[in-house]
Parts: sequence; C-alpha cells; structure tokens
Amino acid sequence: MRTTAVVIGAGHAGLAMSRCLAERSIDHVVLERGEVANSWRTERWDSLRLLTPNWQSRLPGRPPGEEEPDGFRTMPETVDLIARYAEAISAPVQIHTAVTSVRRTGQGYAVSTDRGVWRSRSVVLATGACNVPRVPALAAALPRSVVTVTPDRYRNPEQLPEGGVLVVGASASGTQIADEIQRSGRAVTLSVGEHVRVPRAYRGRDIQWWMDGAGVLDERYDQVDNLERARGLPSAQLTGSDDRRTLDLNALTAAGVRLVGRLVGLSGGKAQFSGSLPNVCALADLKMDRLLDRIDEYAAESGLEDSTHPRHRFEPTALPTAPPLDLDLRSGEIRTIVWATGYRPDYSWLDVPVLDRKGRVRHDGGVVEAPGMYVMGIPFMRRRKSSLIDGAGDDARDLCAHLASYLDASSEAARSAASTRSRSPVSLPRLQGSAR
Repeated sequence: MRTTAVVIGAGHAGLAMSRCLAERSIDHVVLERGEVANSWRTERWDSLRLLTPNWQSRLPGRPPGEEEPDGFRTMPETVDLIARYAEAISAPVQIHTAVTSVRRTGQGYAVSTDRGVWRSRSVVLATGACNVPRVPALAAALPRSVVTVTPDRYRNPEQLPEGGVLVVGASASGTQIADEIQRSGRAVTLSVGEHVRVPRAYRGRDIQWWMDGAGVLDERYDQVDNLERARGLPSAQLTGSDDRRTLDLNALTAAGVRLVGRLVGLSGGKAQFSGSLPNVCALADLKMDRLLDRIDEYAAESGLEDSTHPRHRFEPTALPTAPPLDLDLRSGEIRTIVWATGYRPDYSWLDVPVLDRKGRVRHDGGVVEAPGMYVMGIPFMRRRKSSLIDGAGDDARDLCAHLASYLDASSEAARSAASTRSRSPVSLPRLQGSAR
C-alpha cells in the first residue's frame, strides 16, 4: 500500500495534521491502534474534565459547537468532540491498526502494521508524549502491603483499598486526584516537588483567557532562553469545574490534605522526603506573581482596566510548621500510592535513529532529523500551547507547510537526477562476434 504521508495517531493532533494535509491535497492515511481518541477513551479517570475552557478547542476545519464556551468538557464529551471532528473533516482513519515498525527506505518510509505495510514519502508521529507512566525505580522496594496505581489506570476512589493514600506529584493530575480521594473520606498525603501554581480565574476572567490574549500561549520554541527546561515543566495546577475553583496547595490543605516534600528515597520500608518544600513553594508563588504581572501589563496596554476586576495578588502557599521527612509505609497508615509523576513517550516501534538518551524524538520545532519525518502534540513543540487541543491547529499548519515544501524539493531533485541520467552517454551491450 502506498501513500504520500502516513500520520500515526488519531487523537486531536493527528487529526489536525490530517485536515491540513487534505487542504493541500496531499494524499495520506491516519493509522490508529484503537478507536479515534483512543487515549482519551481508555486512559483517563472518571471525573476528569479538560483543563481548558470549551472555547479553547479551536481545531482547523472544525464546525462551531453549541456547547457553553466557558464550560469544561468531561472525558465522554471530549471523546465525542474528537470523534465528531474526525467525521466532519472526513479524515482517512484506519482504526485498530497497530504500527509495529517504521524504517527508512530509499524512497521514504516503510510503516509496518498488524494489517500490512504502508510505503510513504513522509511520516508524522502524532502519538503524543504521555504513553508510559513514569514510576521511580525505588517503587520496586515498596512493602507488599502497599498498592500502587498510576493516573492512566486510576478511575475513582472506590477502586482503592480502605486506608490512607500517598499521592506523589503535585501537578494537575496529582492535585486533582489528591482532592478527589480526600473528599471521598480517605486521608491523603501529597508529596510535592516542583510545580506550577496558577489561579483558575483572575480579575474576573479565566486564566487561559488572559494567557491567550497576552500571548503567553503563543510563545514560540525559538523565543525562550531554556527550551529544555520549558519543555520539562509540569502541567499547571488547574482543574476544570462548574464552580471555576482554584485547586492549589492552599485549597488542598484547607480540604485536609497533608503536604510533604519531594519523595527522594525508600529505606527500611520508610519513605524519605526532601526538606525543600518551602523553597519549591516559594518559587511557584514567585513565578505565579510574574505571570500576573505580565497579565496586568497586557490589561493596561489593551484598555481592559475598566472592564475587568482590579489587579490583586493571592496569599502565599501556606506550609505546615514541620512537614515530616519520612513516613513508615509498614505501619498500615498508607495503603495506596498514586504515582502522579508524569509520563514518557513510547517509540519502541520507531526503527529510525532519531531518539535521544531519554527516548524522546530529536526535532527542531516538530521537524525531525530524519528527512520527511515530523512529530506532533508534544510539550512546547513549536509553541507553549503545543500540547493543548487549541495548539494543534497552528502547529499542524506550520509543519504541513514544511512537509509540502519537502515533497516539492524532493520531487524536483528526483526530476533533475532523472534528466541528468537521460543526457548521459548510454553504453550499449557488445554484440557477439563483433570486432574488437
């Protein structure tokens, strides 16, 4: 089977790329191991909602929706959004087609699947960056009495055994899961490392509205001082809810969650925590205030001072007087650990030497080092919003333009080579018996 481009992954990023390819009349296929929006269907907990308001789901070619613009989609609603989008743009998706290998050929790539081999001139890797949960190696030394679960397998508090819960990681997933489990009646301890604190709303508007308007989300990868660090930042402490509440460490403490420092070791059945909790919280508070300063400047420059609430600042993170530095996991106080420690990509099927030592694709704004290969949907790929649904469209348009230029250039090179060969002297085979 042949096509010009193969897109691997039928989530929002792969579908956005499909739409842009179709707009340029570039023949392609979208391969999906499961159903459309497979990760959204199978790897999210029951109560999860999008962290971004409904208006922030602007995908190329998507018809206007009838949903409340400032609401937050549930996971079933998100799956429906992406599935309907695939139908609306007539994306050439082949579901239940697992890619087993991608390798270079003389003319491009061979993409092997469990349903045959596709040969194409270009490949777009749109499988995302959240494929395999990161669980620290020390988890292997946990007492057998402690149950462990990762966010992609967590569904609700009822699936957990009775007793206390240690949630490791205080980004969006960790804070939301800690809050839900605490409200179910279980005692929760939250291990806090580096995190990004932002309010859900500021000056009467959603924080995403401000960051969108102020250009924060459109910051490009070539405009930041430390791109590696920017790409590695945890997700902001946000939750989507009807009451638009802020879910930061202060809110969790008020709900009864106990805070401890970053988990750094496990010895003799005891979890050991860093004493850096005050420092990481102070740094998160400082960065939040810098963001609010930028928003205030934007409001002043844009004439929004009179139409929004007055500028203000939030209380610093309230810390326990003496957070414990260790916790005996053999005592029975903690029965479950939730590893909200992030994810890593899985490119085990990619047989092209483009991965760094951490298993990530080496790329320049989504343009992979291998000719004709691209990546979509990973953090800060081209813009700060690259991993959001709302960021897929701009990234796809940029990369599709580059892909089209690559195809034109390679076609021209092939024509030039063929023309050169046609003008070269041709050696005819010697006839039998001819004179020497």
